[in-house]
Order: sequence, then C-alpha cells, then structure tokens
Amino acid sequence: MKEKRSKAMGNLKPNVSGLVEKAKEKSEKTLGKVEQSIKHMIKTQQKINFNSVATHAGVSKTYLYRTQNLRERIEYLRSQQEGISSIKQVKRNISEESKDVIIASLRKRVKELEKECQELKVKVKINYGKIYNNI
Repeated sequence: MKEKRSKAMGNLKPNVSGLVEKAKEKSEKTLGKVEQSIKHMIKTQQKINFNSVATHAGVSKTYLYRTQNLRERIEYLRSQQEGISSIKQVKRNISEESKDVIIASLRKRVKELEKECQELKVKVKINYGKIYNNI
C-alpha cells in the first residue's frame, strides 16, 4: 500500500540566503551604475534629469523615483542646472536662426529672378517688334 503524503509537506525552513545575497549584489551593482552615469554626466556637462539619467544608466525612471537618495540627488542636480541651456535647446535656437537666414536669402533670390524675368520679357517684346518691322 502507498502512503498518502501531505500536500503541505514542503521545506519549512528554506535556505534563501543565496537569493537574498544575489538580490543585494544586483541592487548595489545597479546603484553603482547610476552613480557612475551621474558622475560622467556632470563631468561632460550634460543636462541631468530623470529621463537622461535613466537612459544613460540603462535603468527605468521608476527605479530612480523609488530610490529615495537617487531621487533627491537628481532633483538637486536638476535644480542647479535650471539656468543652463541644454544642447538641444542651443541647437534648436541655432537652427531657428539659420532658418531665418535661409528664408531671407531665398526671398532675395526670388526678387532677383523676378526682376530678371521682367527684363527678359521687355527684351522679348522689343525683339518681336524688330522682327515685325522687318517683315
């Protein structure tokens, strides 16, 4: 006869110390990766905010928001940089200025071509008149 085993017959004291240690190592590694990214961004004078740090470090924004010390540090660094224009903003301003210059030069070119067209029309009328007189 087979003995009936209890379904709840699991290990009452499982050894999870290895799992806890690995989770702690992973957390420390991720924290170090974010810290390295922030240091690099400060050195290279990049704009620091949650999006840029998350992208640079390869972590989620949720992680940055949930980790209190990282959140406070990013908010502090972001507030320090409020007066500084970002590279994207500078590029946008440059492209706006260059766009205005291009538009102005194109308008000038159109006016020149319109003037040339008028002169050619006058010359064509004169030549038609000469041809008519010779007939």
